[in-house]
Amino acid sequence: MIDHPAFAIEPWALRETELNRDLLAQSESLFALGNGHLGLRGNLDEGEPAGLPGTYLNGFHAVRPLPYAETAYGNPEAGETVLNVTDGKLIRLLVDDELFDVRYGELVEHERVLDFRAGLLRRRVHWRSPAGAEVGITSTRIVSLAQRGAAAILYEVEPVGDGVRLVVQSELIANQDGQRAAEQDDPRAAAALVSPLQSEEHYQHGEMVILLHRAKSSGLLMAAAMDHEVDGPDGTTIDVEDAEDAGRVTIAADVAGGERLRVLKYLAYGWSGHRSVTSVRAQVRGSLAEARHTGFDGLCADQHEYLDRFWTNADVEVVGDTELQQAVRFCLFHVLQSGARAEMRPIAAKGLTGPGYDGHAFWDTESFVLPVLTYTAPDAARDALRWRCTTTGLARQRARQLGLAGAAFPWRTITGRECSGYWPAGTSAFHVNADIADAVIRYQNATGDERFAADVGIVLLVETARLWRSLGHHDAAGGFRIDGVTGPDEYSSVADNNVYTNLMAKRNLVAAADAVAAFGKQARELGVDAEEAGAWRDAAADMVVPYDTRLRVHAQSENFTNHAIWDFAHTPPEMYPLLLHVPYFDLYRKQVVKQADLVLALFTCGDEFTDEDKARDFEYYEALTVRDSSLSACTQAIVAAETSHLDLAYDYLGEAAFVDLHDLAHNTKDGLHMASLAGGWMALVCGVGGFRDHGGTLRFAPRLPEPLERLCFRLGWRGGRLRVDVVAKEATYAVETGDPLEIVHYGETLEVQPGESATRPIPPAPRRERPRQPPGREPRRRTPEGSGPTAAVSRAGAAARRR
Repeated sequence: MIDHPAFAIEPWALRETELNRDLLAQSESLFALGNGHLGLRGNLDEGEPAGLPGTYLNGFHAVRPLPYAETAYGNPEAGETVLNVTDGKLIRLLVDDELFDVRYGELVEHERVLDFRAGLLRRRVHWRSPAGAEVGITSTRIVSLAQRGAAAILYEVEPVGDGVRLVVQSELIANQDGQRAAEQDDPRAAAALVSPLQSEEHYQHGEMVILLHRAKSSGLLMAAAMDHEVDGPDGTTIDVEDAEDAGRVTIAADVAGGERLRVLKYLAYGWSGHRSVTSVRAQVRGSLAEARHTGFDGLCADQHEYLDRFWTNADVEVVGDTELQQAVRFCLFHVLQSGARAEMRPIAAKGLTGPGYDGHAFWDTESFVLPVLTYTAPDAARDALRWRCTTTGLARQRARQLGLAGAAFPWRTITGRECSGYWPAGTSAFHVNADIADAVIRYQNATGDERFAADVGIVLLVETARLWRSLGHHDAAGGFRIDGVTGPDEYSSVADNNVYTNLMAKRNLVAAADAVAAFGKQARELGVDAEEAGAWRDAAADMVVPYDTRLRVHAQSENFTNHAIWDFAHTPPEMYPLLLHVPYFDLYRKQVVKQADLVLALFTCGDEFTDEDKARDFEYYEALTVRDSSLSACTQAIVAAETSHLDLAYDYLGEAAFVDLHDLAHNTKDGLHMASLAGGWMALVCGVGGFRDHGGTLRFAPRLPEPLERLCFRLGWRGGRLRVDVVAKEATYAVETGDPLEIVHYGETLEVQPGESATRPIPPAPRRERPRQPPGREPRRRTPEGSGPTAAVSRAGAAARRR
């Protein structure tokens, strides 16, 4: 994995059995822990060497001006950047006066394990100092899913052989040095910020230290606290010191052979944009007291219990590809960590694993992450949508600024303000409004949460519907047009009647009208009358959907199929991603697709297309899509499976699930790709498992690609749980908890009773020729053994033998 042979393949953990210092930044992202409120990168305990130090609080950010060569009305004036806050992970060790540093002496043994069931990061080290002293070190790190603001590290040292003198320095460090500079030519990287925190207060009592800081540019206030329990030999001493940007607890002990020094470090974090220093200090002291009261064993037990509940509802079992089995659980674990306790904060594109994309949330959240959470951890999905609702006021202001009604939600943001300084990709990507509405519809269908629908859902649906009605217009022929927008494909900007945008807006408009009919009191409070709701239905009924009768395919947007086709044959591999090497102007006027756009519409709005439409459209756009976005592969996997290109679906599934484990986008160092990780689940459940929920009905058309022998997954629905078990020739549906469920299997309606199951045959897949991709942009061939060229040859030979 990530060209690192020291990562073992096992079903419930990511295990590193040797340390590759050249890949520290990537491994720090992979081994990150978080709970949606607090995120700790997987940095080594001693802090150095480090690829990219990182500790993040969801929503805690800096504000910086957005520079423009020329000013223009409506341009966002300020950007927001996630901050690396006070680092409490640091535990330094001196052995007989030698500082433990993996770059010196000899690292005899090294192992790190990210345990998906326990929710812990464990590390085991055997180190020989340059002077010859040897110690064994073990550490266990947790970011609590049960206690939102708490984390802890258990750090234990024992001599190997003769006794040693040990000094452990446990630290809190703000304005940490050693941060990697931003890569100015890569828009995926974060802005560089120097010493962004200003000290407000530092305090120590006993073995506890609290540091309070304010973000200089945004004024936000945060606090970090640490406390300790020390178990060592007689004569162990403890010293405590604090300063504006640092707190340190120093523990010294003479440890004989057979003895050990045990340091348990509790951490607590909190922040606020409104509360006083006194209040924020009290918040973290309370979190620290609760963690100490629970104890380390209690924190670990609560963590295991939390994850047991999650995996009971969410686990996906894959037979026939052990590496994929590990990957899908890795994906699910990190998606859960991104939003489990976000609680009225956004879920960023990188979660809390790194500073990539400046810590911004995009439409990725509603379109990729929330579908997974809706069916596996619905409370997290609900809270993410509640956060969106809290930003409606800002979205209304933005719509007024743009001369529109309703709410214009931002393309990228932390607080709810638009942070994109490039309006063709940002402001004009209005589809984010429909993506939010779609997430609302999905959540309400899956949970039946009437309180949410009446409180949050109707607000989001109404304000987004108002935007579409004011943004679009009826033309002379009576069609409802939405002109001058950017769809999911950012290589085609400011286009008329983008199919994905129009069809998603159509769904949004109808759902808003239905909500108004269902919740009359709330609708009146929002000022909606029957005439306005009727206008939404009319616009939806008249929505323009471009279709090229000459090619017999849907045009991604109006006139798209008349553009010149990009010269793929003369585009060398080193020019990808094109956005880093080609002017956007040239991309905008050619047929070249960054990420699935029309193909995404085939999935999300599949009930708007015939099977023949899907097959022709998919083949046409495969030849144009270069996958310069990590969002693309999972969608292509899903539609490839639906159109019976199972081998291709399996290849794309590999790209989605392994984007970070194999560092396919070459920027895992900046944090994990949450949407693609969620896409690993979607490619299996919606692609291989054939799951759709159009109109609130559970529909399945599963079909396994040949290397897979079995797929089993669970879906939460209306407080119950459905298990779907797929093998080569049949699928079995079982209601494990909850009420009877009506589902559809390949067009046949079934009612499955609780505690019972129904098995149905899977029809054979029609044979189709594998579609072509742009030269050099074909997906890596996936095999159960891996995805390298040798494996691809082996797979091709095996397929020939089967034929």
